[in-house]
Formats: sequence, C-alpha cells, structure tokens
Amino acid sequence: MSSVLVACEFSGVVRDAFRARGHDAVSCDLLPSERPGPHIQGDVRDLDLSGYDLLIAHPPCTYLAASGARWWAGRRDEQAAALAFVRWLLAAPVPRVAIENPIGALTRLLRPPDQIIHPWMFGAGETKATCLWLRHVPPLFATHLVPGRAARIHRLSPSPDRWRERSRTYAGIAQAMAAQWLVAAEEGRA
Repeated sequence: MSSVLVACEFSGVVRDAFRARGHDAVSCDLLPSERPGPHIQGDVRDLDLSGYDLLIAHPPCTYLAASGARWWAGRRDEQAAALAFVRWLLAAPVPRVAIENPIGALTRLLRPPDQIIHPWMFGAGETKATCLWLRHVPPLFATHLVPGRAARIHRLSPSPDRWRERSRTYAGIAQAMAAQWLVAAEEGRA
C-alpha cells in the first residue's frame, strides 16, 4: 500500500480512485471536500510531505490556462505566483510527482508537458486537453477510447460554479492514474 497526497483537489475524485485500490490517499485543498473521505483543508505548502510516495497536484489554472490569456498582461504578479507554486510542487520532497493543468503558460514559462491527455481516451466522450508534467511517473496509457467526442466543458453556460465543473477530474482519468502510476512504481518502471 502506498501513501498518496492529492493536492489542490476539493472533489475527492482522484483521492477516492486511489483509495478504491487500497492505497492510503488523502486530498488537500483550501476548500472543503465535496465527498466524505480523508481531506486536509489548508495549503499543501504547510504540510509535512515526508512519508508520501506520490504527489498528484491540480494547481489553480486561473493565471496559467490559455483560456485566460487575454488577461495575462495585467496579471503578471499573479501569474508569477502561480508559476512559483507549480515549481514548488514539482520540486516537492516526494519520490513521484504529477502535475495536471490545461494548455497554457506552463509550456512557455516552465517546459512542455510530458503528456497531453483527453477524457475520450479514458471512457468519457469529451475533449478537454489536459497536460501532465511528470517526475518519476510514467505517462498514462489510454484505457477506453470513445468515439463521438464533444467539447462540453468549454461550452458550459456562465454561472457561479462554472469553475468547479471545469476543474473536476474525470473519473476515467482518475481511475487510470490509480491503476497505472503506483503499479509502475512498485514494478520498478517509474
């Protein structure tokens, strides 16, 4: 059994996928968890990370996603802080690290992602390019290709909770992470 910290996750989707496979997984976010389960409400930077085998982080993309590029010029300080947070996560004292974020500034300001995935590769018939920056974690392989793809998430109507729906990890992607990443580590492939 491995110990997994899922940072910047309020939904509990990734945490619960790892727990379903018998791992000791906990989520951490400034917001409370939407689902019951082990959750630390607070800043991941305040935690003692020793003892975790894998850190999966979904840092806020407000100042990093290409969808907000038209506002970047007036938000340089916020973008610099967001980039510093991602760098902190990538350098965290955990043996394996995976950072998830949409296409955007990280490619230009940090480095290209190690992998770009879509929900349609993991059982959901939707497009949503999701970048992964990986450290000692193998790229995910598709588990269930779905035809008839739609861009539903990009067409959501404006609402106070639109950001919440857009930031939630698809269950098929979370299940692939749980099935593939720690198995590879245990077999010495990561």
